[in-house]
Amino acid sequence: MHREDFPILESRINGHQLVYLDNAATTQKPLSVIQKISDCYLHHNANVHRGVHFLSQDATELHEGARRRVQRFINAGSSDEIVFTRGTTESINLVASSFSEAFLHAGDEVIVSVMEHHSNFVPWQLLRDRKGIRLRVIDIHEDGTLNLDSFRSLLSSRTRLVCLSHTSNVLGTVNSVGDIIAEAHSHDIPVLIDGAQSVPHLRVDVQALDCDFLVFSGHKIYGPTGIGILYGKRRWLEQMPPYQAGGEMIEKVTLEKTDFNVLPYKFEAGTPDFIGTVALAEALDYVDSIGIDTIAAHEQSLLDYATSQLLAVPGLKIYGQAAHKAGVISFLVDGCHPYDMGLLLDQLGIAVRTGHHCADPLMQRLGITGTVRASFALYNTREEVDTLVKGIDRVASMLR
Repeated sequence: MHREDFPILESRINGHQLVYLDNAATTQKPLSVIQKISDCYLHHNANVHRGVHFLSQDATELHEGARRRVQRFINAGSSDEIVFTRGTTESINLVASSFSEAFLHAGDEVIVSVMEHHSNFVPWQLLRDRKGIRLRVIDIHEDGTLNLDSFRSLLSSRTRLVCLSHTSNVLGTVNSVGDIIAEAHSHDIPVLIDGAQSVPHLRVDVQALDCDFLVFSGHKIYGPTGIGILYGKRRWLEQMPPYQAGGEMIEKVTLEKTDFNVLPYKFEAGTPDFIGTVALAEALDYVDSIGIDTIAAHEQSLLDYATSQLLAVPGLKIYGQAAHKAGVISFLVDGCHPYDMGLLLDQLGIAVRTGHHCADPLMQRLGITGTVRASFALYNTREEVDTLVKGIDRVASMLR
């Protein structure tokens, strides 16, 4: 689907046609996004906000237009609730820092799950060590789905925040975040959703979900690196102190004090990546031109086909068998170390990810050190799945 829009897919690796199956790590970029970056530097490059000259006004409108584009894409109530960051990781760290400053005290509890990416685990561990909060962890069932009874058992009068991935970057599990948000809200507990692996693949409506925070990265949704989004409900963002200090996040500075800027600029210290924001908006336009539901259906078809083909490989085990999964398959083959498998697949032009996938707690829960992971995007094909399966068979026979 639309492979012609992605020039890098014509690459040859070690003499083989590239089969790129590392999309959960980062997606390739369509030509329109690459051209938009070039166009911005060629024709619109000037620092945004406060400049009175034409180029600054022009760049500012493009930048703020990108904010409104993100607002529409996730159906936020206001563009003031869209904060630009460097990515999912910085978005989570922003909330961890500012929300904790305003609302967390020693003995308060934050709930995460055992399937979280390190970026939604380590910041809370640091707060535990620095501020004395307690970190509570939701367990999973053997099929890779969240144990909702475990979640309910962790809720207490000291719970102040629930932080949960919408989709696991290892298991592919699409969590029932709507049910978890409703349960948490019945106890007046806000919820942060890590949408890094869901926003590029599923329709996400923050008002329908009623989440308090949502974070995601541009580079996983066909946009540039170094740009990310924090959506936050106004009621929380207005009460949270700034994350960083400097230009842009101020209204007025005197020798005695600083008055902070209005939302969302209070959280955007320094010159923003205004080239990245405009390129992200172009990527969202590209996704909408195809249709997120069309993309989801295509990836689901690939997932179903790949799962059936891989399960026929002798000695291959897939980790994550939830009924509702995104296009991610993590697996191991008997007698084959995942690193060796990935290295030898690369010799055949097949790009997969190997290791713990920044999810060490999950690996410990599964009793393994790592997996091989194949992850799909809109441009992948069944023929590429066939190439992967043949490659695994060939590598497995060599390693055994």
